[in-house]
Amino acid sequence: MKIVDMKTLNTSQLKQAAQVLTNELPLGWEKFEEAMEEINMLLTDEPGAVLLAAVENDDVVGWCGILPQYNGNAYELHPLVVCRSQQGKGVGTALMNAITKCAKEKGGLTLYLGADDEAPGGETSFANVNLYDNLPKRIQEFEPGAHQSAFYLKLGFKVVGVVPDANGEGKPDIIFAKRL
Repeated sequence: MKIVDMKTLNTSQLKQAAQVLTNELPLGWEKFEEAMEEINMLLTDEPGAVLLAAVENDDVVGWCGILPQYNGNAYELHPLVVCRSQQGKGVGTALMNAITKCAKEKGGLTLYLGADDEAPGGETSFANVNLYDNLPKRIQEFEPGAHQSAFYLKLGFKVVGVVPDANGEGKPDIIFAKRL
């Protein structure tokens, strides 16, 4: 597997990246066309954005991007996606290590992301509870359950905020960050 700049991908590989996004994050990108639009927008309309792909045997098995925010002091991870068949094999970690290095090299001090807990029934200890009730304690006692946030915690991210009900009642957006 190699990590490459997505600007070097051919049309077929960009379509593979869009398909990965649609397959693995359908709540955000239900249709292939929406995923393709997202990739094209990130590649052309976002100054300072960096998009990296994990490629194995010319196939895109995952990809991620960062967007500069706060005058380049912070970078938003948007998105990170790995083919289900490749999850747990180090692809996501390799992408995160490479994108973190890029953010540092660009002068970033913080890398952050939002991770929605919007699955039916919820996955984390923040789902389906009143987050306005003693939020600091809830953050201290956060449990990721089956949510992808366990991956981010393993990589050194911390819960730094929550947007309660961001995706509907009991479906928060969890904000993670780490110092670079």
